[in-house]
Amino acid sequence: MTSKNTICLWYNKDAADAARFYAATFPDSKVTAVRRAPADYPSGKKGDVLTVEFIVLGVPCLGLNGGPEFKHSEAFSFQIATDNQEETDRYWNAIVGNGGQESQCGWCKDRWGLSWQITPRVLTDALAAGGAEAQRAFAAMMPMKKIDVATIEAARRG
Repeated sequence: MTSKNTICLWYNKDAADAARFYAATFPDSKVTAVRRAPADYPSGKKGDVLTVEFIVLGVPCLGLNGGPEFKHSEAFSFQIATDNQEETDRYWNAIVGNGGQESQCGWCKDRWGLSWQITPRVLTDALAAGGAEAQRAFAAMMPMKKIDVATIEAARRG
C-alpha cells in the first residue's frame, strides 16, 4: 500500500474473488497484492488469504477476510458516475448479473453485499440545477431501479 488513505472492506472469506470481479468490471481497476496469513487467526488458518489490495476506478482499497461477524450495509457504497445509458447498463448488469440484487434509485448490491450507486451524470446535473428541473428529475428517478437516462433527460426538459 502506498496510499495514505485506503478504504478497508470486510469480507467473510472471498475478498480475492470480489477484487478480481471489480478489476474485470471497472476501468482503472486492478488487484495489486494478495497477502496470506502468517499464522492461524479467529476466522482462518495460516496461509489463507488474509488481505487483498486492489484499486476500483482509481480508489485504493483493502479487502480483509475477517470472517462472518460483520456485513456490508447501505451506510457505505461506491457511487459510480456514468456518462450514458450504455455505461449505466454495463455496470448495473455486471453487478446484478453476477449474483447481485437490484434496489431503488440507481442502487444495487453485489453478491458480496457491497452497495453500489450507478448514477448517470445527467441525474446529478439535474439535481444540482435545483428548482423545478431538480424536482422533475427527482420525481422521475424515485420509482426507478436502474436509472433510465432518456426518462431523466425528458424530465429535465419538462
